[in-house]
Amino acid sequence: MNKLDILVIVAHPDDAELGCGGTIALHVAKGKKVGIVDLTQGELGTRGTAETRKVEAANAARILGLSVRENLGFRDGFFANDEAHQKEVVRIIRKYCPEIVITNAIRDRHPDHGKGAELVQIACFLAGLEKIQTWEKGEMQKAHRPRNLYHMIQSDYIEPDFVVDISQFWEQKKQAVLAFETQFFNPDQAEKSLSGSQTFISTPDFLYFLEGRSREHGQSIRCSYGEGFTKTKQIGVTDLMSLA
Repeated sequence: MNKLDILVIVAHPDDAELGCGGTIALHVAKGKKVGIVDLTQGELGTRGTAETRKVEAANAARILGLSVRENLGFRDGFFANDEAHQKEVVRIIRKYCPEIVITNAIRDRHPDHGKGAELVQIACFLAGLEKIQTWEKGEMQKAHRPRNLYHMIQSDYIEPDFVVDISQFWEQKKQAVLAFETQFFNPDQAEKSLSGSQTFISTPDFLYFLEGRSREHGQSIRCSYGEGFTKTKQIGVTDLMSLA
C-alpha cells in the first residue's frame, strides 16, 4: 500500500520544489505515485521557523499532488553521513520501495546538499542488503534497492546528463515554490516578502534565476522549460526510437 513510483529525498523543505517540482507534477499527472522525504526541518534558515516551514511544505505537497510527505527531523546543517543516519534513510526507502529516487545535487553552494546526496546514494545501496536489519511499526523490513538514482541540479551549475520537459508544469512548479512564503519573494505579496532579513533566495533576483535556469535547460532540448538531472549509472534502453 505504501509503494511509490518515485521518492524524492532531500536535505531541506523546498529543495524538491526548486530542483524537480516540475518533474514531480509531470509524473503525478501521468498517474504515478510520488512522495517527498525532507531530511531536516530547515530550522537554521534565516527566515521562517521549523513550524512555518512544516505548514508551507504541506501546502506545496497539495499543489504538487504528492502521495506522501515526511520529515526525518535530522539536524539542519549538522546531520552526518554515518551509520545511524544511513539506516534511517534505508528504513524510509524500504518503507516506500520506490523504483526511482531523486536527491540533492552532487555538489552545491549549501554543504547540506552535497552531504545529503552522498548520504542518500549510500543508503540506496545499503537498502538492498538483506543482512542490514531495519524495522517499521515493529516489523522487520524487506530489502529493496531502487532501480535508479538521479541527482537534481540546484544553485551551482552542473551540466545535466538528461533534461525533463516541464513546459506544461512550470506554473505548477512556481506555485509550489511560492507556497514557501517565508523563503521566497512573491510579487503578489511584495511588501511582506521584502520585510525582515533578506537572503540569497528571498530576493526577486532569485526567482529570475530559477526561471532562467529552467529556460536554459528547456532550450537545450528545444522546449520552453526543463529540469536537468545527473545520473549515477548508465541508463539502458531496448529501443532507440524511445529516445527523445
